[in-house]
Amino acid sequence: MKQYLALFLAAFLLYGCQDEKKNQDDNEAIENEAVKPLTFETRYYKKTSDTDCKENCPMVTIEVPEAEGRQPAADSINKRVFEVVRSIVYFGEKPYQATSYDEIMNSFMKSYKELKSDFPKETLGWEGRIKGEVSYKTDSIINIKLNNYMFTGGAHGYEGNRSLLFDPTTGHSLTHRDLFNDVKGFTDYAEKQFRKKFKINEMQPINGTGFLFEDETFALPDAIFFKKDGLLLYYNTYEISSYAEGPKELLLPYKDIKQYMKRM
Repeated sequence: MKQYLALFLAAFLLYGCQDEKKNQDDNEAIENEAVKPLTFETRYYKKTSDTDCKENCPMVTIEVPEAEGRQPAADSINKRVFEVVRSIVYFGEKPYQATSYDEIMNSFMKSYKELKSDFPKETLGWEGRIKGEVSYKTDSIINIKLNNYMFTGGAHGYEGNRSLLFDPTTGHSLTHRDLFNDVKGFTDYAEKQFRKKFKINEMQPINGTGFLFEDETFALPDAIFFKKDGLLLYYNTYEISSYAEGPKELLLPYKDIKQYMKRM
């Protein structure tokens, strides 16, 4: 009986040691993934319509930086980039339920085929174009720029720029509160500089010279880019002005706004 008990204890201790070693190995693997450097590789996707056409054939091109290395930061960044691309390249009332870039392009071409079938004599030179790049990268911030162009008929297409901001450690998207220690103070400062650049008297409404800010109230743009020489506030076409007016830009040098910044 004592022999069996001794064997049982030995086996139990051996199993415990192996289990503890496995847990240590798993923890080390997780830690190694977390400290891997975050790198980016450009991925390129392209598709043209197989519907008969002689000119202005529908085409989609998607060029995006794909994060690799540190996890789960890389997966988080790649997921967000994909979500934004999917929100741009589509036709209809809402984005496609796609789970890959190939599915996005295939769905876009399917929409073209369906419309072409209904209106066979129409020349519909559809185009979807995404060109992404890591435009700025430091230890505290990663800025990915997505230039996009979409044309699905009409007088002209639409071109714009999206700015995606990430924490390099976690891969989480950054909000205004993550960027500025005083969002209201920064917004007030930006408005003063905006009025100065576009010659809007401080006694005038912000839309007094033709701008289209909602509720007559100055607001930061959807696209904020970190540049080498300052923070660029980029208002896409239609955001605060007409198509004819085009996009509007305001560059604020870092030396003038460092009191508002949490990270640069």
